[in-house]
Amino acid sequence: MDRIAVISMGVRLNDEKGYTRFRYICDFLTEAGYDVDLITTTFQHWEKEQRDLDKIKAEDYKFHLKFIYEPGYKKNIDLKRVISHRAAAKNLTALLEKEGDYDLIYAEIPPNDVALAAAEYARKRGIPFVADVNDLWPEAMRMVLDIPVISDIIFYPLLRDAEKVYSLVSGVIGTSDEYRDRPLQNQDRDIPRETVYVGNEIAVFDEGVEKNKDSAKKPGGELWVSYAGTIGTSYDIRTMVLAAEELERRGRDDVKFKILGGGPLKEELEELARSRNISSVEFVGYAPYDKMAAYLRASDILVNSFVKKAPQSIVTKIGDYLAAGRPMINTCMSPEFRKKVEQDGFGVNILPEDAGILADAVERLLADEQGRERMGENARRIAEEQFDRPKSYRKIEKLIRRLIEENQGK
Repeated sequence: MDRIAVISMGVRLNDEKGYTRFRYICDFLTEAGYDVDLITTTFQHWEKEQRDLDKIKAEDYKFHLKFIYEPGYKKNIDLKRVISHRAAAKNLTALLEKEGDYDLIYAEIPPNDVALAAAEYARKRGIPFVADVNDLWPEAMRMVLDIPVISDIIFYPLLRDAEKVYSLVSGVIGTSDEYRDRPLQNQDRDIPRETVYVGNEIAVFDEGVEKNKDSAKKPGGELWVSYAGTIGTSYDIRTMVLAAEELERRGRDDVKFKILGGGPLKEELEELARSRNISSVEFVGYAPYDKMAAYLRASDILVNSFVKKAPQSIVTKIGDYLAAGRPMINTCMSPEFRKKVEQDGFGVNILPEDAGILADAVERLLADEQGRERMGENARRIAEEQFDRPKSYRKIEKLIRRLIEENQGK
């Protein structure tokens, strides 16, 4: 049986907050017949605290779990996070040197230095290394700190590590075409690569909707415009709050904005809504996945809300938005995603950071019931065809199988 290490610093384990992509990959590969170790950190990124390892080890998983110590940090952009990841990378190398008898290593990037530790070990052992590119560092960091020359100096180590990782990959999985192609931007290499959207399990989404439909019930006469995700620097939630104010000014008391999620700017934006007496905005807070699914399905319009400079492409929440079968207003400036919105017909693109433009888009969609219904049907179809993990993740297993067979045939 071929042995695979799947390395992820941000994976969600049972009952934790966070993303489920790598947990699902481990389950999927185990069911496909591989012997899988999930290597992750003692520090839970989303909770910003150390995990209860005894509790986790008492739980049931299809795959094996291994933990590397990471000291942790309090902020997503912080020197302590750099130091914490550096420690994790060093401890990963030590773990792999001691126990790393694998046929292939599959690791997320970022964190860049952790991925580099995995890539260098794979090269040393002569085994394939697959990078799962789900964000771009340092590109994303410039959202917070973009000072000519100074930012180049500060972020150089991240760029250096990224290029080193990209030079060592045997195959690439990207969560968008842009991310899939980024490793070969400065590399003249012919290696297998696939786009596999983060996606979701549509059956699980639908179960969540059914289970929570009473707790996310929309009062008669209300129209919901909703956002689910992080409330942080890249995400243009401020404009949603101000668009709600603009719609109130226009007499649209029937339109309610629902903001699901948490993040560093949540309190500031809640205060903005309070200080301006904007009553049509509700900050729902962090919602478990099944409750979030019910809110999205109950909504009339969903907003994929990003600021102009946001480097994101096709993010985690898109699979859930599409599964909800509701029209989308998109402000993300990624050419790839804006093209997809238009070609697949599940929403409208608008310019970000303009409350008037967003308010206009909301009113136009609310006035076009047939258009909303058509966009919603298109959204659900695309979700089922391209974002449903039991189907889409087969491409990951196929690429892994090819690389292992080619390497063993040498």
